[in-house]
Amino acid sequence: MKAEKGLAVQSYCFRSIKDNAAVIDAVKACGLKAIELCGVHVNFDDPASFQGIVDAYTKAGISIVSAGVNGIAGDEAAADRRFQFVKMAGAKRMSVDFNLAAVPGAYRIAEKLAEKYDMRLGIHNHGGRHWLGSMAMIQKVLSETSERIGVCMDTAWALHSHEYPVQMAEKLGKRLFGLHLKDFTFDRSGKHTDVVVGTGNLDLPKLSGVLAKTGFSGCVVIEYEGDVNSPVPSVTECVKAVRAAVPELA
Repeated sequence: MKAEKGLAVQSYCFRSIKDNAAVIDAVKACGLKAIELCGVHVNFDDPASFQGIVDAYTKAGISIVSAGVNGIAGDEAAADRRFQFVKMAGAKRMSVDFNLAAVPGAYRIAEKLAEKYDMRLGIHNHGGRHWLGSMAMIQKVLSETSERIGVCMDTAWALHSHEYPVQMAEKLGKRLFGLHLKDFTFDRSGKHTDVVVGTGNLDLPKLSGVLAKTGFSGCVVIEYEGDVNSPVPSVTECVKAVRAAVPELA
């Protein structure tokens, strides 16, 4: 498994921290130098704020590898602002979600802007309750869109949908553009709990092996949603676990 610009973290892990300077400190405390920024930490409808945010991370030595998960519906101008931020940050990828009521028009907007800004878009699978949770639905979307649109696979939400990350990676091949490394355990009722990556139901070594075979080189992003008010210790453990299982991400 390779990672574009190194192992990163989703800023949603730090959603209780609203100030980007404090998020930067948290990222460093976890031993990382790359991030995917979400709407908690970027107002994507305020382009005047973009440069200041990008400059803060750049000055701190933190690479912005992606942004998202960004919804794309029928408003091209709103979608364009999200692309503007990613371009300004020097990134080439964005994790996205499509509004079901807006397809197929949303696909055409996404394709147009991805071409304009020279980017790849990874559809985020949001679990069994979401219309893009199943592999069958994802494959249908991919069959109806250009090769600039692929998948940002959230490993835990895949498990939640009874899809298995290793098999998903094999099926997606070159259309797998990114990973949200997350892990769940489930109780008898099916309720999920976030756990340190690799300590739940995610077979991280096997996934890494498949990605090596497929030549994956997209964004690898840790996303841990537990311990909302004190996420750094558990995110740090996720970093250690991923690097132990996948030495090339050390």
